[in-house]
Amino acid sequence: MALPIDFITRTRALLGNEFDRLEAALGADVPVSIRINEKKGTPAPQAGAPDNRVAWCETGYYLPERLSFTFDPLFHAGAYYVQEASSMFLEQAIRNYVKAPVRCLDLCAAPGGKSTHLLSLLPEGSLLVSNEVIRSRSNILAENIAKWGNPNSIVTNNDPEEIGRLTHLFDVIVTDVPCSGEGMFRKDTDSTGEWSVANVELCAGRQRRIIHDIWNALKPGGLLVYSTCTYNTEEDEENIHYIIEELGAEALSIPVKEEWQTTGPLKYDHPVYRFFPHKTKGEGFFLAVLRKAEGETEEIRFKSKNKKEKGKAVPATPEAVKSYLSDADLFSSEWNGNFLRMHPESVRQVYPLLREHLRILSAGICIGEAKGKDFIPAQELALSTALHPDAFPSVELDWDNAIRYLKKEALLLPDDTEKGYVLLRYKGFPLGFAKHLGNRANNLYPQEWRIRTSYIPEKVTTLL
Repeated sequence: MALPIDFITRTRALLGNEFDRLEAALGADVPVSIRINEKKGTPAPQAGAPDNRVAWCETGYYLPERLSFTFDPLFHAGAYYVQEASSMFLEQAIRNYVKAPVRCLDLCAAPGGKSTHLLSLLPEGSLLVSNEVIRSRSNILAENIAKWGNPNSIVTNNDPEEIGRLTHLFDVIVTDVPCSGEGMFRKDTDSTGEWSVANVELCAGRQRRIIHDIWNALKPGGLLVYSTCTYNTEEDEENIHYIIEELGAEALSIPVKEEWQTTGPLKYDHPVYRFFPHKTKGEGFFLAVLRKAEGETEEIRFKSKNKKEKGKAVPATPEAVKSYLSDADLFSSEWNGNFLRMHPESVRQVYPLLREHLRILSAGICIGEAKGKDFIPAQELALSTALHPDAFPSVELDWDNAIRYLKKEALLLPDDTEKGYVLLRYKGFPLGFAKHLGNRANNLYPQEWRIRTSYIPEKVTTLL
């Protein structure tokens, strides 16, 4: 890896003799880490045990080698999420300061690492709104949220300024702001060619604008979690100092253990936390928690009724739908055209307001689509943690057939399989639906989610 000369000069000035250790670490192998989905019952991976735990994340684990994740059906089932270990430090901020149900916004959420983590961390009854401004990336975000399976979520595709108009809506806002990416040099060696001092300055200014745009949506006394994957002080300490001085926020400390080898402030004296790859097993990462000053919260008025499209009849809700969910009484129904969604209370409370002001890609659980006299169960339902385990007859697939299913190829199910909609599983984890017709089965896996490569690896290792 050829590091930019200006990066070397600037970072050596920050770290002194320690820079040589950083440079050596950037030439070493990239650690591989995952978070397991406890809500789906994913067990801890045994590979590399007992030294495979990510110390600052209860569900984080290092793997001894990189799996072919594309060819592990459990990855597609949402049994785990592949995430860089240092960024799992978000867990410490949430566990220390969020003790009761909240409305949380993950502002720059794609592809979904921090959002899926938040869905596992936030107290029961919380709502997570995951936003991504770039449309193509927001669709990937919605897919990953659906695979994780927690229904207390809404995915939006909006500019921060648009969300900022929702005065005092959120108790917590997580901003993993777009940055110059110095901390990702080892994972993405091509990024070194895009780095420049000018880009660092551009990113720092953009980050301040994002915080200004979103600040109004944070409640007085609410928490802002600010993070980057970069080392320089312009995008890190200087922006934290700016938020404190210009917006009146208070920086909060997070208890850390000495063996985690985090680095404190390199400028000013605010409590901030930085990960360097020569000190911790992970990539570069920076995080700070800030509390907005207390004040009077403006009342937010919610619509009492949802808009209904004029001239369009709402399909009848099939009676069987109630049996699809383990606790159907905790959900309310919402038709969007021919698609039926079920909203838990956390979503129901805020959905009318968000639908009026934002572009919503998904909310709660998409149960299915009414098509003529038929009701086709949705992929989101198959992967939801709220799905009743006995709602549909199920068929266990071996690895070969699971991959055929995920590539949306033709399937032959066992002769004794019931006709109708069938839930397909791999190692007990739901993958999605097929419609069994007797002599063949229609593969209902979403076309846009399918594995597109024709390549099949000779040796396949899965998580379990």
